[in-house]
Amino acid sequence: MSTATTQQVESKQIELVSRPSGRPTRDNFALRTVKVGPIEEGEILVRNHWMSVDPYMRGRMKDTDSYVPPFQIDEPLEGGCIGEVIQSQHPDFQEGDTVLGNLGWREYWVSGGENVTKVDPELAPVQAYLGALGMTGMTAWVGLHRIAKLQKGQTVFVSAASGAVGSIVCQLAKAMGCRVIGSAGKSKKIDWLKAKTGIDAVINYKEVDDLSQALSEHAPDGVDVYFDNVGAEHLEAAIDNMNDNGVCVECGMIATYNATEAPSAPRNLFKVIAKRLRLEGFIVRDHMDAKDEFVSDISGLIQDDKVVWEETVTEGIENAPDAFMGLFDGDNLGKQLVKIN
Repeated sequence: MSTATTQQVESKQIELVSRPSGRPTRDNFALRTVKVGPIEEGEILVRNHWMSVDPYMRGRMKDTDSYVPPFQIDEPLEGGCIGEVIQSQHPDFQEGDTVLGNLGWREYWVSGGENVTKVDPELAPVQAYLGALGMTGMTAWVGLHRIAKLQKGQTVFVSAASGAVGSIVCQLAKAMGCRVIGSAGKSKKIDWLKAKTGIDAVINYKEVDDLSQALSEHAPDGVDVYFDNVGAEHLEAAIDNMNDNGVCVECGMIATYNATEAPSAPRNLFKVIAKRLRLEGFIVRDHMDAKDEFVSDISGLIQDDKVVWEETVTEGIENAPDAFMGLFDGDNLGKQLVKIN
């Protein structure tokens, strides 16, 4: 803890200025400069270096009840971030500490230490704590281990397989000796999945006339676990091909996030009954008691080169809205990050 006099700093931040209707546009965001600090006793001032950009944030742009409060108009957005403590009046934090927090979308932030975690910059590149070593990786791990209760030898279908969560799901399932089929919509993503993750098959869903039929060709013995990041037609195709007593792990439904009317698919939910399927949604924050087990497991797999990851990096906080909007065009390979200069 420093005893030096603390100072106020200027901080750029991205604010939500209107709620999107359909796909977000630049007009929904504004870059503004505010004063932050000075800090008081028991507080720290953090300068962000990295921030996470995630599809779930689209839901928080709606003024509706959910598991997290909606973003407020004319207030900064927030999300996972990695930064450096540059001023401290807190006994548990020193200037120079690298910390993980949830106040991204801004250059600087003040905290009393709640929900702030020191991370080891020697273990991995610090931004990995926003991806494979962070909530992204833990989402994949919880979905497979706690929700699906995945078993060796099962067949797993993963939508958005090259995305931040999906790519980790693929590799965790392969490490458990499962047959893994992924879907993606761009050739560079498919090439990466084949070259880096070792999964058994990849479907380019944009190039098939019938996704359900394409999946059945790659999973002639059926699918035991579907890890859903997309919803809509992907969920419909999975249900068609699920084995009896299979599990659909409902992690995300990016196909519907910008929808202005209800999607037509899935149209085959009646099959859930005959097949005795389990469709279960989950929020990773409900499983924080598994954090130590997850970290131990994923760290070992990383050291054994059984888990790798890709990052799509956008430079500059002013470009964060473009990085976010690009998620819905499938621009990102792996984890979408913003590096704050």
